[in-house]
Amino acid sequence: MTDATLRTWPRRHLLQLGAAAVGASWLDRVSAQDAGEMAKAIAQFAGAQQVRTGRVKLDIAPLVDNGNVVPMRVTVESPMSAADHVAEIAVFNEKNPQRDVARFTLGPRSGKADVATRIRLATSQKLVALARMSDGSVWSDTVNVVVVLAACIEGES
Repeated sequence: MTDATLRTWPRRHLLQLGAAAVGASWLDRVSAQDAGEMAKAIAQFAGAQQVRTGRVKLDIAPLVDNGNVVPMRVTVESPMSAADHVAEIAVFNEKNPQRDVARFTLGPRSGKADVATRIRLATSQKLVALARMSDGSVWSDTVNVVVVLAACIEGES
């Protein structure tokens, strides 16, 4: 970028770019303990089933100004019939004090597999949305989120 371009950018955009760069490098150094705890939570949800990617779409902004109220939506491709429907949707995180962010129970009478809520994010981290289908299969989607102003941090100084 040229100096003239940088002078015309609003300060907020420059701060967001800087925060995104810092957050992206920080995401590369995720501790093994946090990743391991999230993997355990996912394995417990999936049981003996292999977690496959696809069918699930986790819609959340990749850059969040404030971690206190973060809108999130999960949709799952499913006919939602008696023979083939989404039974449960769960969202897990890497860095919040509790790994289990949200759980939704659905059935064929739900009409469609589309849930939305607002969550809190302690800091920049990975989120994983999982859907358990009526046949027992488990599908997932993963998103990395950079949080500029963190929320719900316990015991950190």
